[in-house]
This record gives sequence, C-alpha cells and structure tokens, in this order.
Amino acid sequence: MRILTDQKEALLKEERHILSDLRVTLTKFGATEEDQTTLVDSISQLDEFFLLVVVGEFNAGKSSFINALLGSKLLKEGVTPTTTQVNVIRFGSDETLNVQNDNLHVLTAPIDILADLSIVDTPGTNAIIRAHEQITTEFVPRSDLVLFVTSADRPFSESERSFLERIRDWGKKVVIVLNKADLLQSDEDLQEVLDFIEANARNLLGITPDIFPISARAALRAKQGDPKLWDTSRFEPLETYILNTLDQGSRLRLKYLNPLGVGEHLVNRYLGITNERLSLLAEDFTMLEDVDSQLNIYKEDMTRNFEFRMSDVEKILLEMENRGQEYFDETIRFARVVDLMNKDRIQREFEQRVVADVPQQIDSKVSEMIDWLVESDLRQWQAVTEYLADRRHQHKDRIVGDASVGTFHYDRERLIDGVGREAKRVVDTYDRTHEARSIADGVQNAVAATAILEVGAVGLGALVTAIATTVAVDVTGIVLASFVALVGVFIIPARKRQAKAEMRTKITEMREQLSRALRNQFNREIESSVLHINEAIAPYTRFVRAEQTKLNEAKTALAEMQDRLTNLKSRIEGM
Repeated sequence: MRILTDQKEALLKEERHILSDLRVTLTKFGATEEDQTTLVDSISQLDEFFLLVVVGEFNAGKSSFINALLGSKLLKEGVTPTTTQVNVIRFGSDETLNVQNDNLHVLTAPIDILADLSIVDTPGTNAIIRAHEQITTEFVPRSDLVLFVTSADRPFSESERSFLERIRDWGKKVVIVLNKADLLQSDEDLQEVLDFIEANARNLLGITPDIFPISARAALRAKQGDPKLWDTSRFEPLETYILNTLDQGSRLRLKYLNPLGVGEHLVNRYLGITNERLSLLAEDFTMLEDVDSQLNIYKEDMTRNFEFRMSDVEKILLEMENRGQEYFDETIRFARVVDLMNKDRIQREFEQRVVADVPQQIDSKVSEMIDWLVESDLRQWQAVTEYLADRRHQHKDRIVGDASVGTFHYDRERLIDGVGREAKRVVDTYDRTHEARSIADGVQNAVAATAILEVGAVGLGALVTAIATTVAVDVTGIVLASFVALVGVFIIPARKRQAKAEMRTKITEMREQLSRALRNQFNREIESSVLHINEAIAPYTRFVRAEQTKLNEAKTALAEMQDRLTNLKSRIEGM
C-alpha cells in the first residue's frame, strides 16, 4: 500500500530540490559549518520517523511527562538534573539502551505509541552544566513538533522565554505543557496561570499555542494501577491530541514543514547578515566618497592657490618689463648717442636697472611655492590618517550580523588597517627637506627644458638669470644696430619702438616659459600626491566594490529562495 499520494510525492521531491539549492546558496555565502550541518540534518529528517522533542528547564518534569505518556517509568526522574544527554526513545521489541556517544543515548521499548513517532528527551535548558543547553539547542532544529514543558510552581520563567524565542526562530510548531498543575489550589489559580502563559506565549510566538495543564506523576500512577487519579491528572486531552489529533496526515504535514522552517530561519538569518553588511558597506562607500571629495577639493584649492602664487611671479616679470620700457625711453635718444656706441656699458645698465634682482625674487617665490606644496601634501596625508582613525573609532565595537560567518569582517578590518598604516607611515616618514629638494629639482629641470638651456645642476635663479641675460643681449644688440645704421636723427625713434617691441616680446616669452614650466610641474606634483593617496586606498576600494556586488547577488538569491520556501510552505499547509 502506498503511503504517499502523487501530490505528496511531488511536494517532497520539490522540497528536497529547494533545500538542496539552499545548501548551495549558503555554501557560496560562507555560512557557518554549524548552520550548514543543521540544514543537512533537517533534510535527512524527511526520511525518519516523526520526531517529538520535549524541552524545558530541569525540574519542570520533562522525564515525568514522557514516562506518563509511555505508561512506563523508562526515564530516571529527580529534583536535580537527571538528563545529561539527549535521549531518543524509539519502538523496539525489548527495552534496550544504546550509548551512541556521551551526548546521545538511544532507548527502545515495546510501547505502541512509539510505532508512529520517536520521542526525544533533552537536558534542562537551565542546567548547571551549560553544555546541556547547547545540546538541546542543537537538537531542536531536527524536531517535527516541540512539547515545551513548564512547571506550575514556576511558570514561564525568564530563561524559558529566552529559550522559546530560539525555538520560534526555527519555525517549529510548539505545544505548551503546564506540568504539576495539581499544585495549584483552585481552578481560578490554574486559569490565572494559563492566562499568564498564553499571553506571554502569544507575544513571543505571534500565535496562541495549544496549552495543556497536567500532572505527569498522577497520570503515570493512574496508568500503573491507581485509575482514580486519571481525571485529576488532566492528562487525557493531551494524550488524545498526540494520538488522535496528530493523525498520519497531520504528522506528515509537520514532517514536511520542519525542514522548511529550518530553511526559512537560515534564509532570514543570512538575509539579515547580508543587509547589515550592505549597510556597513554603504558607510564605507560614504567614507571613500568623502576621501575622494576631500582630494578633489584639495586639488581645486591647490590649483587656485597656485594661480595666486603664480601671479606674484608674473608681477615680478611685468615690473621688469615696465622698467625695460622706461629704460629704453631714457636711453635710446639722440642726447645719449655717444653712450649708445658703448655696447658693454648699455648691457650692464640694462642688467642692473632692468633685470636687477628678478632672478633672486623668482627663486624666492618658487621656494615659497615648494614649501607650500610640501606642507599641503603632508597636511592632506594627515587629514586622511585622522579621518580613517576616526571612522575606525566610531565602529570599533560594532559587530554586524555574525562575525563568524565567512571572512568579510576579517578582510574588511585588515584592509582598513592597511590603509591606515600606510597613511600613518607616510606621515611619520615624511621628509620635508627631501620632498622640497625633489620638487625643486623637478621645477628646475622643467624650466630648463622649456627654455632649451643646458645649465646642469644650477638653481632656478641661475636659469632665470640666463634667460634674462639673453633678453639683455638681444635687446641691446638692436640698440647698437640702430646706431650703426643711423643715417639721421629721425631713425632713432623708430629703432626705439622696435627695441621696446622686442623687449615686450622677449619678456612675454620668458613669462610664458616660466609660467608653463612651473604650472606643468606643480600640476604633476599635485596629481602625484593625489595618486599616492588613491593607491594607498585602492585595495580597500576594490574590496568594497567586489563585496557589494557579491552581497547584492547573495541578497537576490536568498530573496528568491525565501519566495520559493514561502510558496511551498503554503501548499503543504493546505495539503
């Protein structure tokens, strides 16, 4: 005779397929070994007997309840923790005890109720030995139905609330058993306790669970020869629920729903971790955008300030040009025709009165530019270092999701530490003198290359002197030629205009050469500074972008898995 119809076979096949896909998804995510094992164990439960798991604090009467249900004192009872391992009770032709390991014992007994289900007795959730609670917690996900036993003398304690929350997260069907109901003096007292349990359970579970008040010891005594205690024990409604209400169809539905509840719990758990990590990455993107914004502002400020400083250099050259114009007005005239015959004298005067200390002034201004650039570069590195340190301080105690899942947190912290260390290293080892000398050499070479001068390792002032002297030679050469070619006093004014125009052209060329060379070199230095900071941050930037892509893919996969589980769960509940 077939146990499963075609519809149930199809649902079972679909469930296995969905849960197998979930295993793959969790593996890709880097789910903990514990969670992956829990899912595998839950899937394997589809092929096992219906599993009824009994949980609760020690001394709540779990073992007494199981003995009453079986009608046999199979388990040890006591006021101290007597269950120190998980006991799985199954049907067998004889009473046997098989010790699987220190944490798992398998008992068999020839009791009819065990033909349709297996019962699991768990250590107390508040036992002195904390490993007991861990055993219980690990075993609950494998259950098909959870009987939560609480005691009338201490109903629904704080630790029981906490434990019930964990059971709820696994999506289990829970039935609450109020043991030791005979300790209450009246029906009114009993109803008050039941109302208290119902209200708290509804708040925790979101539904009103079935609650059965019993006296397990009275029920066992009734079954073992004192039948007058049967009604007093109130055990019959619970036993009827287990034996009759949970018929084959109901047990099969719960059996199917059990792994789906585990799957939903794991999907929700890792969706939560994914969303929180994406939230953290959003803050990291903000941090990187802030750094990028700072660097853009840094470049804009540096460029603007450079133009102000460059205008000082151009002002020096403009003043030199004005002095040249005045010099020619004063010198190239008929009254000084004898002086114009002395080329060396004219050239010396030109250099002394027009060129003057222009090379020294420009050298000084460029040195100020270099010092400004070096200090600005250092301050920018310091700003990045302080910003990263501040961000680390803000999040030093923050744990997102589960730090034990994958390498996300380790990799993220390692990369942030690496960026912070690199920035600090640059600041700590920043040699102002070396940086200034390096920039000065670059500026000198840039100006020399632009001016097409072979000057060797001389200062910028020497380069400007060489250029200015060339101007002096060229212009005074024009003055001398004017005199030599003189055929009359009317030629001198024309030659003066020619000399002044030549002077203006030469000074303009010098100004453009210097401006172009300095501007190009300083722009290269600014870009180089920004590039070094970006290179230091690059490994973390790549990590953030890669993780965002990976997490978005995981989020999509988990959301799709959530929809598939919800859809299948709805069809199974209507089975």
